Amino acid sequence: MNEPFKTQRLYSLDALRGFDMFWIIGAEEIFHKLSEITGAPFWQALSVQFTHPAWNGFAAYDMIFPLFLFLAGIATPYSIGRQLENGSSKKSLLVRVIKRGLILVVLGIIYSNGLQILPLNEIRFPSVLGRIGLAYMFANIIYLYTSKRGQIIWFGTFLIGYWLLLLFNSAPGYAMGDLTMEGNFVSYIDRLIIPGKLYLGIHDPEGLIATIPAISTALLGILVGTLLKQTTAEKKKTTAIQLVIIGVVLIIVAQIWNLVFPFNKNLWTSSFALQCGGISTLLMAGFYYIIDILEYKKWAFFFKVIGMNSILIYMSGQFIDWTYTTNAIFEWLGQLVGEPYNALVLVFCFLTVEWVFLYVLYRNKIFLKV
Repeated sequence: MNEPFKTQRLYSLDALRGFDMFWIIGAEEIFHKLSEITGAPFWQALSVQFTHPAWNGFAAYDMIFPLFLFLAGIATPYSIGRQLENGSSKKSLLVRVIKRGLILVVLGIIYSNGLQILPLNEIRFPSVLGRIGLAYMFANIIYLYTSKRGQIIWFGTFLIGYWLLLLFNSAPGYAMGDLTMEGNFVSYIDRLIIPGKLYLGIHDPEGLIATIPAISTALLGILVGTLLKQTTAEKKKTTAIQLVIIGVVLIIVAQIWNLVFPFNKNLWTSSFALQCGGISTLLMAGFYYIIDILEYKKWAFFFKVIGMNSILIYMSGQFIDWTYTTNAIFEWLGQLVGEPYNALVLVFCFLTVEWVFLYVLYRNKIFLKV
């Protein structure tokens, strides 16, 4: 752990990353508990939105993972790009990018399996952090060695190429273009090449081949980050408008593509990548406008504290029993409130304990950097 490099930062970027992580670290339980307690259709509908569809479909909760990868891409021009401007060689930055990507893969394996020795066939190698690491790595290599035009070409090539890969292939015994969990070509290839076990036995939602379109998600973030970094003070509102237009166009294209290539987080389909990319761009435009243009920042400090230590709080669940800690401190409050709302109150207590932990680290300038 150490202090982050003192480079130009977007307050809105850290805040949006924290907003994203807020739902990962337990906030979605607010809606699940309200749905269970009240049985009201409104809360039940929100609860469904914070649950992943079993296969095809799209819910708000599907945005969490792609948004984080998109934001990692936005950070690239402010980190790798800044170091290029300061004279760092592409070779040294390439080594750093590959190292960071592989460290995230290793952290992902630890997250999925814990710190224990297991037989090879019981180890799950794919992970959320692993996909972020690989997609980040390849997107940053493209950033280092291609122009903006080249990045756009790679962005489209990965999405179209992935669609064609699934469209003209299938698992043995299934019709060409089959998109079921059993019959799609991507899951079949993962079953052949990935050692250990897959999360769903015959499929892993963080499998290797579906990393291809995820690279496009990271590249979109890089392109948005480049636009933001090159924006002068006088052009900030223009950039915000451009981001809104880009986001809307991506969502429209995604909806059309969804008709023939359905939204599917498990396969990270090209339509899903564009849908999430469009929404992510709109979210970035909104946070950028409110925080960096209008300069309403105080409300976002809560999220910034989370966003500055996103990897640490994500990994912490494997080493810290947050539920035990919450009950040890706040069980009395749950008893005072009583059934059925004590469960909801303890969700807020759970989030408070995590946030205070992150705030102490923030105040002491302790940040986990990979």
